[in-house]
Amino acid sequence: MVAQPKTTVAKPGLVEQKWYLVDATDLILGRLASDIAMILMGKHRPEYTAHVDTGEFVVVINAEKVVMTGNKLKVRHYAWYNGYHRQKMESYAERLERKPTDLVTMAVKRMLPKNALGRHMLAKLKVYAGSEHPHQAQQPKLTEMGQKAS
Repeated sequence: MVAQPKTTVAKPGLVEQKWYLVDATDLILGRLASDIAMILMGKHRPEYTAHVDTGEFVVVINAEKVVMTGNKLKVRHYAWYNGYHRQKMESYAERLERKPTDLVTMAVKRMLPKNALGRHMLAKLKVYAGSEHPHQAQQPKLTEMGQKAS
């Protein structure tokens, strides 16, 4: 009889969570958001379990300096309904000017699971427009994300 390797299942509260710091200066929004979503979900860990939060905390600084390829800043729009007869629309460039942290937050939010666990994961994302952040005590580790795989 051959011994089978054991499968480990992560348990809530027993997974150590680290803090990562990401500088979004001149990074492409979609690539950055997909890397952040993987870290928040915990898919980079060998003990990833779909129904348990095995992800880490991510602090994003310089969100106002994120870039998009092509003409997407002018062409793409955020649309939402506010209760009146028509939708409100705003281009990505206008949103970047008005609320620079929203571009990163919304891009990551749409890549996470659409349930209570996804909302819990999104709460571990901290996005700041400038280079200052209040999470120095957690000693976040500077990490390269959003780079094109070559």
